[in-house]
Amino acid sequence: QLQLVESGGGLAQAGGSLTLACVGSGGSISPYTMGWFRQPPGKKREFVAIISWSGAGASEYTDSVKGRFTISKDSPKNTLYLQMDSLEPEDTAVYYCAAGGQGWGASKRGGMDYWGKGTLVTVSS
Repeated sequence: QLQLVESGGGLAQAGGSLTLACVGSGGSISPYTMGWFRQPPGKKREFVAIISWSGAGASEYTDSVKGRFTISKDSPKNTLYLQMDSLEPEDTAVYYCAAGGQGWGASKRGGMDYWGKGTLVTVSS
């Protein structure tokens, strides 16, 4: 069974950058649509970014991170990344990596098959 472990969270200043990584074990991430979600303090979990399983790597982002965040994957390393630039205090959240095979729309709505335990990102103003 695929297991996902996130890393790279921490404290950043507004305007700064962080790179999150999500390493898969127990299986390959290649067959799956991969995504990043986040849960801000006191709020529900929300979609951040998604990337397709295919080599073309089609991706999609929530409006609030477009132009600031970049999702990518390294299949040989079985790793998903989220490059976060121009961070804002509103980006403060626990960030989760997920993998799924239920279709693009369902995946964006959180219909993923495997989830990591999350990594905390805190952005100070």
